[in-house]
Amino acid sequence: MVDSAFATDEFMRAQIAAWQRELASVRRLAENTLEAYSRDLDQFLQFLAGHAGGPVTLGTLKDLRGADIRAFMAQRRNESLGSRSLARVLSALKSFFLFLEREGVLATEALNVIRTPKQPKSLPKALTVLEARRTITTTEEMEERPWVAARDMAVLSLCYGAGLRIAEALALTRSDLESQTLRVTGKGGKIRMVPLIEAVRKSIELYLELCPFKSWPEEPLFRGVKGGVLSPRLIQLRVAQLRGALGLPPSATPHALRHSFATHLLGRGGDLRAIQELLGHASLSSTQIYTAVDTDRLLESYRKAHPRG
Repeated sequence: MVDSAFATDEFMRAQIAAWQRELASVRRLAENTLEAYSRDLDQFLQFLAGHAGGPVTLGTLKDLRGADIRAFMAQRRNESLGSRSLARVLSALKSFFLFLEREGVLATEALNVIRTPKQPKSLPKALTVLEARRTITTTEEMEERPWVAARDMAVLSLCYGAGLRIAEALALTRSDLESQTLRVTGKGGKIRMVPLIEAVRKSIELYLELCPFKSWPEEPLFRGVKGGVLSPRLIQLRVAQLRGALGLPPSATPHALRHSFATHLLGRGGDLRAIQELLGHASLSSTQIYTAVDTDRLLESYRKAHPRG
């Protein structure tokens, strides 16, 4: 574990050790995270010691200003530290100073004026239409028990054919199924109605026909092999199995099927507001990210097909 033996006085070293113990025993941070937080604080204290011309004391921290922290963050950025790492640095510093405040050692406003670095938005990685179909249909070839194969196909069909989150699919009950629509309970308990296309409806019907367990109207539809509620981990493992068999990229996950649902709808002229409703997004901005995905795909197709691409 990193310490600041050369950058701080004895009192501050004791506070740092107490903070590290709290991170490990109370907050139970992973060892790698604890190491990173300790290293981030150590670098900050060394930076302060360089400016102060001697070890950092409690008095040094009492005189701390927002400009000091900004200068440190600017130095770290100049050392090619990315936004995610800078956000972690700031989190480490806030954690340490909050600890000092809780212990009645020190209270400072310096960190309150520092904004967390803006994180770059990562675009959802959608599968192609063919990859999405193969992910669903190949399940049957990888499972000897017909009802389990039908179950996994039905769950994945709901992710791709109805745009459901895996947790939403596994929470469905018989009473949520209607002839043409699904009643889906999304984040925050928000209910939305999603059209049930024929391919998805048939996959659910096949599962219900083969499933050896009786399903009551208000009980979760999808069952594990012992009759309990199906764990999302089993579906994730199934897709990992399919990734290996089909040579799909690591981004091919159950959630990637939901991304593919939205991207493919948009690519075929689907209305952004309608897609927002189908996905259960609270704001349109959450859905607008798919316009970037579709534009990227369009440009890639153009570059491959156009003679001057």
